[in-house]
Amino acid sequence: MKKIMLVGRTGAGKTTLTQALKGKKITYHKTQYVYYHDVVIDTPGEYCENPALARALIVYSHEADIVGLLVNAAEPYSLYSPNIVSLSSREVIGIVTHIHDEYANLPQAALWLENTGCKKIFYVDSVTGEGIPALLAYLKEDGDKLPWDEKYALEVEEETKHLHDAEHLP
Repeated sequence: MKKIMLVGRTGAGKTTLTQALKGKKITYHKTQYVYYHDVVIDTPGEYCENPALARALIVYSHEADIVGLLVNAAEPYSLYSPNIVSLSSREVIGIVTHIHDEYANLPQAALWLENTGCKKIFYVDSVTGEGIPALLAYLKEDGDKLPWDEKYALEVEEETKHLHDAEHLP
């Protein structure tokens, strides 16, 4: 699986998404430092919120294959500057979280991510698992057999086939 670094403000859902991607039980855990999982780099929200710490994210991104910019769909504003993706030497994808929050504004969250330069945007609910198979399928590499695959195996297989078919359309 491609290694992904999750970036977003405090409460965006980075740690919860990490747990969901690994098929683990969702529990609250405040990330106090950059945490390297086997295929996920979970970063504290403060790194995104503080310009002095944000520079460190550039350094950490070199450890990842893909950077995931997270936006909580219920957030009233975005921290991300327009076209910030162009500064990255890694592929950057957008991930909209909290999609079922009563205050969620999915079009606004997607627009914020599009303005950063994200070409691919995923919509996920880490608690219900909605959108997780699509993200896993995108991150999956040929020959991957991950210990948590069983939870989403059928959905990931369908999403992988869908992605493969979409790449070969005329």
